Amino acid sequence: MFKIPVRDQIWEIDTPQIMGIMNMTTDSFFEKSRVQTVDVALGIAEKFINQGASIIDIGGQSTRPGAQFISTKEETQNIVPIIEAIRSKFPSIYLSVDTFNSDVALEGLKAGAHIINDISCGQFDEAMLNVIADHKAGYIGMHITGNKESMHQIPSRKDIMEDIITYFQQKKKQLGEYGINDWVIDPGFGFGKSMDENFTIVKQLGKLSALNLPILLGVSRKSIIYKTLATTPEHALNGTTIVNTIGLMNGANIIRVHDVNEAKEITTLLPKLI
Repeated sequence: MFKIPVRDQIWEIDTPQIMGIMNMTTDSFFEKSRVQTVDVALGIAEKFINQGASIIDIGGQSTRPGAQFISTKEETQNIVPIIEAIRSKFPSIYLSVDTFNSDVALEGLKAGAHIINDISCGQFDEAMLNVIADHKAGYIGMHITGNKESMHQIPSRKDIMEDIITYFQQKKKQLGEYGINDWVIDPGFGFGKSMDENFTIVKQLGKLSALNLPILLGVSRKSIIYKTLATTPEHALNGTTIVNTIGLMNGANIIRVHDVNEAKEITTLLPKLI
């Protein structure tokens, strides 16, 4: 079992967890995940909770290839009313803020969030780790290369898993200096990796268990899946289910998804089959 501090609580991860995606943006790559009002957000949150999500991940800035970066003020305004509303109506659900901006993270935590989901693992904003440490927030850090502008470029390397392991070994040391010892790693499926490297991550996910940290896998409806199937994000649910199933079999502890009900079916059936 993993025990992750999340503010004044302990997030116990002893069975596969489901994180539901809620995008408070106008340009997320999957149109149906975009949410624009508090009422709609509350309805989606209720659905996610009833379907089996234990975390809702709220993002106010798209990180898809080609996305435009918005101001800190706009990103904060996108998420804070939603966090406050969901926290008030559903106080038992863990709320995560999907941001690499420390100021946005701080406002999200003040609004009631428990976890910061940072695609840069502290690389894009030096103050992020101070915010996490000061608020004893839960933390999810992703493997990434480059900066905000180049994070989707694919660097040359020999072994993607070796690179990811080395990266997180260094990050464990860095976060440990801030007193952050129990957190979640995300290998960064779809960020700056080739098609083959992304599938290698899922096939060899078990290698990351050597880091002794819980693993989040975020593959939901991503281009690696729908391009391989010659389809669109709207028709990539079946492919997503297949990749999530293999990921869970290979050691994923959390799956980040647009479709909570289908993910819950995986986590219900899988223990009966392996």
